[in-house]
Amino acid sequence: MKRFLHHWLALCLLSAVAAGVCASAAQAQEPAAVSSAQTEDAASAGNAPADEPSATIFPHSETSRWWISGQANLISQWHPAFPAPYSGLNSLSPQAQNATSRVLTLYTGIQLSRTAELLCAVQETGGHGLGEALGLAGFTNLDVVRNPTLSKAPYVARLMWHQVFALSHEKLAAERTPLSLFRELPVRRLELRFGKFGLADFFDLNSYGTDSNFQFMNWTVDNNGAYDYAADTRGYTFGAMLEYHDRRWAVRFAEGLMPKVANGIHLDADLARARSENVEFELHGSLLPRRRGVLRLLSYVNHANMGSYREAVDNFLAGRTPVPDITAHPLRTTVKYGFGVNFEQPLNDWLGVFGRWGWSEGRHESYAYTEVDQTLLAGLGANGKRWRRGLDRAGVAFVSNGISRDHQQYLALGGSGFLLGDGSLNYGREQIVEVYYTAHLWRGVFASAGLQHVNNPGYNRDRGPVLVPSLRLHLKF
Repeated sequence: MKRFLHHWLALCLLSAVAAGVCASAAQAQEPAAVSSAQTEDAASAGNAPADEPSATIFPHSETSRWWISGQANLISQWHPAFPAPYSGLNSLSPQAQNATSRVLTLYTGIQLSRTAELLCAVQETGGHGLGEALGLAGFTNLDVVRNPTLSKAPYVARLMWHQVFALSHEKLAAERTPLSLFRELPVRRLELRFGKFGLADFFDLNSYGTDSNFQFMNWTVDNNGAYDYAADTRGYTFGAMLEYHDRRWAVRFAEGLMPKVANGIHLDADLARARSENVEFELHGSLLPRRRGVLRLLSYVNHANMGSYREAVDNFLAGRTPVPDITAHPLRTTVKYGFGVNFEQPLNDWLGVFGRWGWSEGRHESYAYTEVDQTLLAGLGANGKRWRRGLDRAGVAFVSNGISRDHQQYLALGGSGFLLGDGSLNYGREQIVEVYYTAHLWRGVFASAGLQHVNNPGYNRDRGPVLVPSLRLHLKF
């Protein structure tokens, strides 16, 4: 606790110093009329009704330049015994087991002007995931840190500068969040962010399937499994992002640092050797009357010290390695790329449909997120407005994950990635169904129950299926 307080005080001091340095340079803009476009988008999203208040245990000021809030997310999961004739180094244990994880986050920020702010988040994580998050490509708990040897001390998750450049006088109403404190934004604008953040904070978002605090919990339901986005083990990177927003569309580009090794905690600062480019187009349109949908088109290119599945298999077959080893190669830079499509469409004021498709080239190793080369997702998301519980949420989703032929052969011959490795493989697509319900209990207190069914865990027809019930408690301060 003492180390946690030291981190928090240091960050607050940093914010205060930045405020003093930048206050003289900040230029205020005169407020203009607020557009109703953003309110319309919020109402059509279907998962968070626009007329419902944002529930927190303690109220937040809508006018203060300073921001402080927090949240705690606790997830408990278990699975009964399931059939498995064999297991390998990275298999999910077939014996019954349970695990509980926690993520505690403190958000702070200061709005330096009407166009600039400094944002910071400190986190503490603990507990475990089922099998230490091994054996499933679509793992069942997005909150789990995949390396149990990491320090348990609090750490800085996000520390970023956010700058807005107005390109129009017309304004949009904006909801204050820990990642943006502005109450209004220009309709046409450029936004610049740089520092430490998660690419998943801004890319591949979806109103019905993004947030493991209130919505689904599976890695490949809340995110595109084939999006091997640049991140350290905890999911964050150092980078810069530039966005252009217009009334009906937006485009964002980010450059981020890659880890030095697959799923590693240390990032490679040599941009000539390792980096990641990410671009996403976001289009807003109406397929149904007065129900604005969103389509997001994503692409990424990673440069890093990644191994080749085909090369690892060839080395094994030639007797140069005792088992296929994706890490058995000299230091070098290889390229991996992929694409994603993400859509959401409200059907009425409480129910909507969403989905994702993702593909990566599959020749080079899964390096930062999870071992998925193709993914296809479809689901329904709802809020409780229909039954007079507007802050409740519910959803059901089906996702099918796959891997390339080279990746299949690598695992079948006994190779291991940073998540998978049963020692053998009878390949089948990993099929997952998840259902959840989140109930608003009081102010910022929410409780959830969920169930996941995983067929062919780790792409292996010889193992499973696995049934995973979940309980979640979320506190929002």
